[in-house]
Amino acid sequence: MADLSTDIVVIGAGILGLAVAVELTARGRDVCVVDLGDPNASSVAAGMIAPAFESVLEGADAARAELLRAAGGLWPSFARSHGLTLDHRPAEWRGPDPDSMATRLGDLGFRFELRAGTVAALDDLRIDPTDAMARLSDLPAARGIRARAQAIERVDQGWTVLTERGSIFASQVVVATGVGAPVKGLSQPATRAVRTVRPIAGQIGVVAQTLTDRVLRGPGGYVVPAGQGALIGATMVEGQMPALIDPSASARLIAQAEALIGRSIDAVVEWRAAVRGATPDGLPLAGPVGESIHLALAPRRNGWLLAPLVARTVADGIEGRPCGPYAAALDPLRFNPREG
Repeated sequence: MADLSTDIVVIGAGILGLAVAVELTARGRDVCVVDLGDPNASSVAAGMIAPAFESVLEGADAARAELLRAAGGLWPSFARSHGLTLDHRPAEWRGPDPDSMATRLGDLGFRFELRAGTVAALDDLRIDPTDAMARLSDLPAARGIRARAQAIERVDQGWTVLTERGSIFASQVVVATGVGAPVKGLSQPATRAVRTVRPIAGQIGVVAQTLTDRVLRGPGGYVVPAGQGALIGATMVEGQMPALIDPSASARLIAQAEALIGRSIDAVVEWRAAVRGATPDGLPLAGPVGESIHLALAPRRNGWLLAPLVARTVADGIEGRPCGPYAAALDPLRFNPREG
């Protein structure tokens, strides 16, 4: 690769990085995405866009529920703009006490239907992560460079991103690298922000057998349709890195899935694991950190749900547009005082 020059470099091609890239290219910006192309936490996921059930299961207050609802509301237009297909069949709660679940959904302002002992969350959608990642990666507007960003260096009017395949000059840089050490050369505010991110490992099971035609959820797991098969999930282990497959967790997830579908699973389950990033308050870091550096990191378990909101927030910050109503909640420097 010869040395390149572009407007904006996005480092990282998980769903947040890709969403930022396509949002910026849709606004007419020249964007280059730098990533090795290895599997990441966004691809080892169920693709649930579930503001309703996530709000209840995470014990969200009204403000957090409204943020998640607003994020989910951006998905239909985002999907149409980028050729993505949403599954609009409502997710169902098949756990205990459906009346209590319905009450909590209603108290938070979410739409629901009680159906013979189950609760359907009418605001919850789903997307196929494998298909969506492939489509976003293949969009021609943003150039993709298969390389690792080894470091960045400040230069006049911008940054140089150094990779093993050459260097890329850009006026602005978006760091969307998930969990891990800060990229060498980041500014001090950006480095401090990245260091607030903590790993959360999780595992998910892939079954080459149809188990359900819609998302089924219970208190300890879920079953999700995926192509001609299904996904069984998922665990969350705070502080674990790298991610490990836990046989006892696998057995528990299978048992939970069998309870949800009402029958035994006799197919082979292939287990996959990944590490995602999380901040102390469970919301991502999205927006500017000074010196033409922007972050799009650490969505915890809601990367797919939050991707269009993160993309809009980061793109608005790059273009100097007025902050949206949720920019303060996603401010990447909220855990560290701003200088000056």
